[in-house]
Amino acid sequence: MKIKKETNPNNMPVAADAYLYSSETANDQPLASCGLWWSNTPALEGKKVAALGAYQAQSRDAASQLLSEALEQLKNVDCSMVIGPMNGDTWHSYRLMTEAGDEPPFLMEPWNPTEWPQDFLDAGFRPLTTYFSARTNDLTTRDSRIPKVQARLEANGIRIRPFRLEEFEAELDRIFDVSLASFPANYLYTPISREEFHRLYLPAKPLVHPQLVLIAEQGDEPVGYVFALPNAKPGSDQMPSDIIVKTLAVRPGRAYAGLGAWLLDEVHTYAHQLGFRSAIHALMHENNNSLNLSGRSSTIIRRYTLYFHSLA
Repeated sequence: MKIKKETNPNNMPVAADAYLYSSETANDQPLASCGLWWSNTPALEGKKVAALGAYQAQSRDAASQLLSEALEQLKNVDCSMVIGPMNGDTWHSYRLMTEAGDEPPFLMEPWNPTEWPQDFLDAGFRPLTTYFSARTNDLTTRDSRIPKVQARLEANGIRIRPFRLEEFEAELDRIFDVSLASFPANYLYTPISREEFHRLYLPAKPLVHPQLVLIAEQGDEPVGYVFALPNAKPGSDQMPSDIIVKTLAVRPGRAYAGLGAWLLDEVHTYAHQLGFRSAIHALMHENNNSLNLSGRSSTIIRRYTLYFHSLA
């Protein structure tokens, strides 16, 4: 078996600098394949990193050869390490599920065979950082801190309102503006264009419920938002029992202290009024404080890992 390389591949979910795949196939797919990115990737501790993503492997031998060849190819680029799996940046798909737990996958959750994490470890990768998803079963008890926070923020002209579906793209622009201000401090952050942001969020339009996507505004300026979706099963008309809280973002600054907790409290309250019984806080970084924003108890249901390998 040989590992082949393509440049400027057109079969990748996100444009990659190169695509590696095995010459042998099964089920009309290469036994192993991945994309490599190095042109527009994040920095870590001031050093540029490469990314290995769009990973799939049906054979452990093919996986070993693929990852070995990927590391060899990346020695020729000006990066200190490779991070994976990551489709170029953290706006797109990244990390592996490493502790599955007992619950089925939720909507848009990354899911992978249990062998894949070991493929990375066997190739010399090591865990870089971890993430988790957690379930909150209490949507009825209001955080006792919220009334005081709400009164202070409202006195400063801040209001929370539901998403306006009839202005979908304009609402995405408001969310994007908050994201640009809020996300630069996030781990492995890279900037993104407004157009690419729209491309990422437009597929979710059929799932958006106005009372589950809330925008906080100070006058006409968006200052925070929470983006949640019903945990709908593809092809099912049955109402799901839980929502997925995908993103919570607030502009930095003391003036907005507590706004994240208020937004989270509001979306939980709306979800309960709509008939949902629980909320999944999805794919949070290990240092994320979102679970501490609410007085409700939460239980971790899944863990994920992002790996690295030195290129020195």
